[in-house]
Amino acid sequence: MQSIKLSKATQISPANKGQREFRGSYAYYMACSIPDIFSGGGYLRCYMFVSTIKSQTVTYDSPVQARLLKQQLSDFMGEARQNERKLRRFQSMELRLVGLNSLLELIEVLVHPEASCVGWDMVSLLLIDPEYEVQRMLTDEGVAEGGLPELTLVANWEQQESFYSTSLFPVLSSYRPNKHSTLFANSRRPASVALLPLVRYGRLIGSLNIGSFKRDRFVRGVRTDFLEHYAAVVAICIENGINLERLKRQGLTDTLTAINNRRFFDQRLSEEMERVERSGEPLSAMLLDVDLFKSINDTYGHQVGDEVLREVAALIRTQLRGSDVLSRYGGEEFAALLAKTGSEEAEEVAERVRQSIEARQFEVAGHEAFSVTISIGVVTLRVEPKEGNESLPTDLLIGYADKALYRAKETGRNRVVSGGEINMAAS
Repeated sequence: MQSIKLSKATQISPANKGQREFRGSYAYYMACSIPDIFSGGGYLRCYMFVSTIKSQTVTYDSPVQARLLKQQLSDFMGEARQNERKLRRFQSMELRLVGLNSLLELIEVLVHPEASCVGWDMVSLLLIDPEYEVQRMLTDEGVAEGGLPELTLVANWEQQESFYSTSLFPVLSSYRPNKHSTLFANSRRPASVALLPLVRYGRLIGSLNIGSFKRDRFVRGVRTDFLEHYAAVVAICIENGINLERLKRQGLTDTLTAINNRRFFDQRLSEEMERVERSGEPLSAMLLDVDLFKSINDTYGHQVGDEVLREVAALIRTQLRGSDVLSRYGGEEFAALLAKTGSEEAEEVAERVRQSIEARQFEVAGHEAFSVTISIGVVTLRVEPKEGNESLPTDLLIGYADKALYRAKETGRNRVVSGGEINMAAS
């Protein structure tokens, strides 16, 4: 700590050549240093106002002292302006986080911050996801397993106490392989780390982990005010991002089966059709219809019928990839989109779905166990990409799949009928 005086002084005794006098109001400030965590190391010098004393006269025996003080004040003001620029960059980063409207975008920005705002060498994010809700949200966004190596989702973070044993405050230390290796997927190890607990309402929801290749970048004992503030902002943004995704899914999720609804499917179908036209990669669609479902409702009641639909939806889901789209299309009918999947592979997936449903036994009190079957129509679309052509109608693919499903029903049910591969050019 050091105290300095900043003032707007006026010379009142020019005749005295051996000394200079300055009269005016003197503002006393305390200058202190805290670690600069944002722009590559070093320290931020902060000035805290203490008091003001008026009508003081300061006498210097030599003009040299006045020049030294003037230079010192100039240096301090230069540092203050530089710190202000750094804090503005940090504020812009915060505003960007707050303005994001997608959980996936938020995670990507957190683990890949702009180099102009911070000088961190690596960042990873751990989120506690006991109900696998975040995992499902990211899967619905098309994130495959391992697609975000900087993100770790855990149902129960058993190592929590080893990182934040005494309090939920940032932890700065040197890198320890036996302790920190699970938090950083990068092949190059950091030299020092800063672990930021993400806390909401006194509950730990995750940890933002920052690594530096500089050993003295994050050291125990220095103040962590900025890190605490940043961690609080990140935790709020993550909570808001998850809540926003929940709201989205309330309008795009079937309440009975907990899978996507027809509205969501139509949106994704349009997106996938556009992708196929650009890339030329195959897109397969399946329409699935539970056979003789009305008789189940008539025999066992609508509650049993609802349970059958929930089980069927779950069985279909287990046979699909995380990137595939499954929706309840209406009533006892389901629809699925399989991106980058050819005709033969799509037919194999459909057959696995059919077999898994046929093998499922349903038990109802007062009745013998029963099983259900499903009919599936599957078709694959390939489009020759051409620039300047109009887009294909989005109902084209579903129209062909519906014809294949109709043939499956007409030829005895409980079977897969493929409409083969449709090769077209956008027109």
